[in-house]
This record gives sequence, C-alpha cells and structure tokens, in this order.
Amino acid sequence: MQLMKPVLKHTLLATALAASGLSLQAQGQEQHPEAVEQLIDRGVTVAGSFEAPDNMTGYVGDMQGRPIAFYLTSDNQHVIVGTMLNAKGENLTEAKIQELVTGPQNEKAWSQIENADWVRDGDADAPVIVYTFTDPNCPFCHRFRQAAEPWIDAGKVQLRHVMVGILRKDSLPKAATILGSDNPRAALQKNQKSHGEGGIEVDRNIVSKYAKTVQKNNQLMSSLGLSATPSTYYKDNNGAVQMKQGAPRPGEMEAIMGSPQP
Repeated sequence: MQLMKPVLKHTLLATALAASGLSLQAQGQEQHPEAVEQLIDRGVTVAGSFEAPDNMTGYVGDMQGRPIAFYLTSDNQHVIVGTMLNAKGENLTEAKIQELVTGPQNEKAWSQIENADWVRDGDADAPVIVYTFTDPNCPFCHRFRQAAEPWIDAGKVQLRHVMVGILRKDSLPKAATILGSDNPRAALQKNQKSHGEGGIEVDRNIVSKYAKTVQKNNQLMSSLGLSATPSTYYKDNNGAVQMKQGAPRPGEMEAIMGSPQP
C-alpha cells in the first residue's frame, strides 16, 4: 500500500500534561498568520484550530486527502508539523484530527459509497453494513471475504462490494461482468470460488454496457484518496464511520464486523 510522504517530518514533544479542554475556533475565511499561510500556499486546507500548550495554537487540516496537524508558536513566526505528545506519552493531536478531519471525511465518503454501484454479499436484513472496494483479481480482497464469511453466513453482516478494476488489464472487464450479471451476487461468489483458477470468465457483451460503471467506481475510489484494495468502510460501536485501507489483520475483524466471530 502506497502512502504519501509527509511534507515536513517533525515530531513535537511537549511536557504539558493537559490533554483536555482544547477550545475550537471556527476557521471560515479568516486570515491566518503568515507562517500558517505558507502551509496553505503549499496545499494545506485548514479544518480548525485549538488552544495548545505553552501558548501555542494547534491546527488540523488536510493535504491531498491526508490529515495533517501543526502548531503555531506563541510569537506567530514558526509552525511545527507533527504529533504533540505530553510527558506521559499521550497523543494530544489524534483526537483533534479524528474530530475535525478524519471523521467528517469518512462520513462524507459513506454517503458517496451508499450511492455507488455495489454488489450485496449476504442477507439483505443483516444489521451490520460494511462497504469494501473490491478488485476481482485482488488476493487480499479474496482473503478478506474468506475472513468475513462466518459473519456473512450467520446473517450478521452484509458486505457491499464496490467493484473496481485497477490491478490488471482484465480487472475492469471482470468487475463489469460481475456488476452487469443477471445475478451479481452469484457472479461475485463464482469469482470468489474460482479465484485461484483465474476467477470469473469475462462476458464481452456485458462489459460493453458496464465498463463505464466500473470506471465511475474507480474514480470514486481515487477521489477518496484510496490506493489499495480492499479499502473498507464500517461503523464502530459509537456509530462513527471508520476506514481500513488494505487487508485487515485478524485482530481487526471483530471491530469491522461489529461483533465477535459467530
């Protein structure tokens, strides 16, 4: 999985112990100090600011789809990009990134994915919905589906596959064949079962009609800043939308599926 290299690599270690009580300021179109404007000129979008220790001002925002945090020194002349830790090693930045950047981004992505073309895998009445971007040729998508099978078979989860074609030349034709099938769910299962032998056989007639649909899903995936399959969106126990890019580890499955393995 490819990750964007950070623009600046600094870690700010602070001795302040107070991690709570950070007050937010609305950003809107307000003018920022020149040091902050330098980052904005480099492509950073400021989502919000808060009072930070030692009379600094903390900022969180977005750069090319990636969350970023930085701190303005009390003299307004310097910014330090990175994570602030207190003397106990507690991360004072993560919660603000989640609140102001990652959380809203994931909520918006969920609504976009809901309206995409996907294939339901599992009981339509299953209480837990999980969206995942799936390439028919992706071995990690195949393994993720295998790992999710106990929850799907138990009727606890419906896994909604947003079919994309990005890995190989025949990925898009296979994805289109699945989406355009008379029974997309059965076609998806066929591809899953025959994955080791090359997957589903391409139907050129279907591909001619559904290639643009897959291309639209590809564009959605790209617009969300995703670069790996599977990329999976789910809701945690608090109802907040979370995202996992790449194959989940075994220890992450319960959180994604919303319950212990049946």
